[in-house]
Amino acid sequence: MARLEKASEPSLDLDVWEGDEPPPPDVLHARVRGVDGIVCLLTDAIDEALLAAAGDTLRVVSQMAVGVDNIDLAACAARGVAVGHTPGVLSESTADLTLALMLATCRRVVEAAEDVRAGRWRSWSPLGWAGVDLYGATVGIVGLGRIGQAVARRLAGFNVTLLYSSRRALTKIGTLAVERVPLDELFERADIVSLHVPLTDETRGLVGEAALARMKRTAILINTARGEIVDQAALLAALDKGHIAAAGLDVTTPEPLPADHPLLARRDVVVLPHIGSASRRTRQRMADIAVDNLLAGLRGAPMQSPPPPATPEQG
Repeated sequence: MARLEKASEPSLDLDVWEGDEPPPPDVLHARVRGVDGIVCLLTDAIDEALLAAAGDTLRVVSQMAVGVDNIDLAACAARGVAVGHTPGVLSESTADLTLALMLATCRRVVEAAEDVRAGRWRSWSPLGWAGVDLYGATVGIVGLGRIGQAVARRLAGFNVTLLYSSRRALTKIGTLAVERVPLDELFERADIVSLHVPLTDETRGLVGEAALARMKRTAILINTARGEIVDQAALLAALDKGHIAAAGLDVTTPEPLPADHPLLARRDVVVLPHIGSASRRTRQRMADIAVDNLLAGLRGAPMQSPPPPATPEQG
């Protein structure tokens, strides 16, 4: 906000949504009428209806996120509206959070902490809150883009066997040897499956009943990508039947989940409020890039980070 107020663009008039919740669609549509640029979040639907509401003055949409599944890129292109996003900058923070979810679910950290607070910890027990080791596990990464590779680098110190499914072919990431396998084989062999693909028509519902049925009964699913990649009804059924052991989710459908959602009642599921990029440094860098993209678009200059081609790869 401060940078935009000081920007040298002529006649830069700002309209800032001050609410903690996303603006309702009708309010957003009313407030974008006649604007030249929009800085948006992944909670804002930038679709044909919004573009029509904005009108012919709109020149640039700048998203403060890496994913652009909320933006109709084809409609923007048809109207000559430039689009920017913030890739790369959040890869390391999201990888940190992914590793945190792996450790939390493997070692039942949240469950154990809740029991301490609730007074259910009576004494040390040989099998009390016993989980599984991340060290030496077989980890499957679905989507070996920037974030997937950042996760792999962190796992090098855990002596894991790393499988991946991706269009790109690699044999090593840093010091860690990696094995490219078909997706079905990855689900069958991995102790932990970690999702790092963007949401596309190809990846929507990628982890459904069939994929979950292939997983080990002791396996753990981690999702820090997009909620709709996982069929949550199928996930609940798999957990209920003991087809997989646990899940760690930073993303869900919808966001936020209703307080009475069955996923939130489970002790074998850790649900976080989409905090993959939520470090102060990363969020500030995302905001800076979003502002840079907006100002470049208003000048008609190339953006620092236009969106990538639509592929099932993250990064």
